Amino acid sequence: MKNDIFKPVAALVCICLAVTALLAYINSITAPIIKAADEKAASQARVEVLPEAKGFKLMKTDKLPECVTEVYKAENGAGYVFMLTVKGYGGDMNLICGINSDGKIEKTKTLTHSETSGLGSKTAEEPYKKQYVGKTEGSLKEVDAISGATISSTAYMKAIKDAFKAYNQVKEAG
Repeated sequence: MKNDIFKPVAALVCICLAVTALLAYINSITAPIIKAADEKAASQARVEVLPEAKGFKLMKTDKLPECVTEVYKAENGAGYVFMLTVKGYGGDMNLICGINSDGKIEKTKTLTHSETSGLGSKTAEEPYKKQYVGKTEGSLKEVDAISGATISSTAYMKAIKDAFKAYNQVKEAG
């Protein structure tokens, strides 16, 4: 009776160990490829939001505003790019914002989000994002929220405001 239970359990444990080892091996092979692809996509996004830049340097900055995860300085002085993460209605929204050396937004882009389709997801669409182009910290009040998606719109605006806070911080630091 004991062997009737032990053999299937032992077989399942062996199968689980083999599958786990195989998955770990596959992950070790694919992880560097995925990381390289993510870095390439992030690099392309930086160029997209600040096209005048001739390369970027990651800045090591303490005490960044809440939504700002990374700051990149254009090597030719064209401005800064801010990687942003903010909590929207459906979860985290990952954004990128380019602010030129004059303190105006060149472009914003939504990298990932899980907002409600047809409502909060409109923050990732061109009509909404286009409102931010050319805006300064003082003119952000001119950006209209999306009707029915105020949580998503407010979150997006919070991230952009934090980008300006970080811009002022890193610009002063040189």
